[in-house]
Amino acid sequence: MAGEFANKVVVVTGGSRGIGKSIAMSFAREGAQTVLAASSQANLDAAAAAIGNSGPKPLTFAGDLKTLAACEALHAFVQDKLGRADVLVNNAGATRSGNFLELPDEAFPDGFALKYFACVRLSKLFWPMLKDAQGHVVNIIGGAARTPDQLFLVGGSVNAAMANFSKGLSGLGKRDGVNVNVIHPGLTETDRVTTLLQQRAQASGITPDAARKQLMEKDGLRRIGQPEDVAEMALFLCTERARHIQGSAIAVDGGQTTGLF
Repeated sequence: MAGEFANKVVVVTGGSRGIGKSIAMSFAREGAQTVLAASSQANLDAAAAAIGNSGPKPLTFAGDLKTLAACEALHAFVQDKLGRADVLVNNAGATRSGNFLELPDEAFPDGFALKYFACVRLSKLFWPMLKDAQGHVVNIIGGAARTPDQLFLVGGSVNAAMANFSKGLSGLGKRDGVNVNVIHPGLTETDRVTTLLQQRAQASGITPDAARKQLMEKDGLRRIGQPEDVAEMALFLCTERARHIQGSAIAVDGGQTTGLF
């Protein structure tokens, strides 16, 4: 893949930590100019410094992508600084886990605000540039889109909506030459998963370690996924060798998802 992404621009939301940071690092390694978007400038600065050792140093944008104004500002930033976008990776999003009957009312709209609506808005804003570049959209969603869980009703609902949107958007992509695909990560070693395990443990009255062990045993997992597992799939989906993969949802979960689809 060496050099395939030289002179290309890759925008990654939620790019300061975890899966997003790993995705940006993989694209930078292959020569891409990455743009990282997240809410914390301090985290963005740390990620940019680390990624810059792998390839071109990323540009960073700090903003609350739950809002339309921040999504528009990110698009304007990329347009002004680089004038193009070849790949959009919608990775930002944090939804709460816990006992449904104890979740506050705002947990649902808050969960949709970042993961779902940022994906929708940014896809729309960046579409003209992606169409010009004959580029790619990769939406990082999650296995709960396919496998509902009573302790993850916010995340599962958001993921299912995002998956449906992605499949519909791929129809427009067929017309305009933009590939739109989905990755469903399973249990992956990130700060986000650590927080979810703590929430799940609290809801179930067990320790976070016990919650981790319980999840792994329930799904027969031999290992917890690493951010790099997802990053390498995202990279491949945006190569020309993957051009015929359109509107697909690919699980990177160690076999965690039940069912074959």
